[in-house]
Amino acid sequence: MSSGYSSVKGGFRMDATPLIIGASLVGVGAMLAMAGALIGGRALVAATRRWMRELEVPPSDVARHKWDQTRAAATASARAWHGHNGAHAGRARS
Repeated sequence: MSSGYSSVKGGFRMDATPLIIGASLVGVGAMLAMAGALIGGRALVAATRRWMRELEVPPSDVARHKWDQTRAAATASARAWHGHNGAHAGRARS
């Protein structure tokens, strides 16, 4: 077995050197992919932060305003529905 080949019962022989090289290349490729993802992620986060700083109205204020609009619309539609059906809000029908 000094030739770098490993053998299994039945005569199957395989050179282990390409397997070791292949596994090493896969490991190096995975490390390069992680480094690329980290660099790209940092650039994306930096661009997003810069964009948010340049906005006239912060996203939290926009979300709060939209939520207030949604609540007002829901309240108005509930009152309209109760008024249309002859029911008064806060009083159960018997």
